[in-house]
Amino acid sequence: MHLHSGSTASLARSERNGLDLRDPQQLDAVLDAVAPELVINASSGEADWATTADGTVRLAATTARRGIRPVHVSSDSVFSGADSPYDETALPDPVASYGAAKAAAETVVRLLHPDVAVARTSLIIGDGGSSHERIVHELPAGTREGVLFRDDVRCPVHVADLAAALWELAASGATGVFHLAGPHAVSRYELGILIARRDGIDPALLPVGRRVDSPFPGALDVRLESTATQRRLRTRLRGAREFLRTGPGPAAANEGLGDAPA
Repeated sequence: MHLHSGSTASLARSERNGLDLRDPQQLDAVLDAVAPELVINASSGEADWATTADGTVRLAATTARRGIRPVHVSSDSVFSGADSPYDETALPDPVASYGAAKAAAETVVRLLHPDVAVARTSLIIGDGGSSHERIVHELPAGTREGVLFRDDVRCPVHVADLAAALWELAASGATGVFHLAGPHAVSRYELGILIARRDGIDPALLPVGRRVDSPFPGALDVRLESTATQRRLRTRLRGAREFLRTGPGPAAANEGLGDAPA
């Protein structure tokens, strides 16, 4: 959770605070200590309803009572994949427990905070530190079992682009639902190949399979359409085929956004 104290014209003075959203006393203690004007909630307890849904509801109620504006980070998991692609006006229709928890959180946050910015995103890729990248290294090394699904399609985003876009939304005071995903729809297997090539791993070593043949439930083709959001941003959200080819760091268009107004 990121807390910001001071003018939203400059987000230089901000703090990242770790806390357990299931603990109301800890939540109050952190908010008392920081006295933020803005909270960016990027928390996730995966399918744990007590954290992902109830914890977010507790945070939303507490910040509403204190007059603190939230930016809420949600997920493409709120969609079933039955009507892909999904734009910012699409209503959640989750098929798995994590997506249901995120959808419930979205709904309550928007009810309690008319001024909220809800930012749905997709698979988040870093410069080696994301879980998706670790899996690509672990599967060929034999330290993890499993396969990369070729029938599970998403629109990955680079973590630096996502962070810059969230700062923009926070600074601008924008409200409503936004989609912060890359423009390239790729399967988890294609994403693995792109990561492997960047990191010097033989893609032939990556095991491939289909989600429909696995015991793991979940949506298949969930493509976030981010065109409307992108038109409002200075930050350029790059696609996986670009940022995994060009290397680390945000796109040049994202640089210098510490004081981004919108």
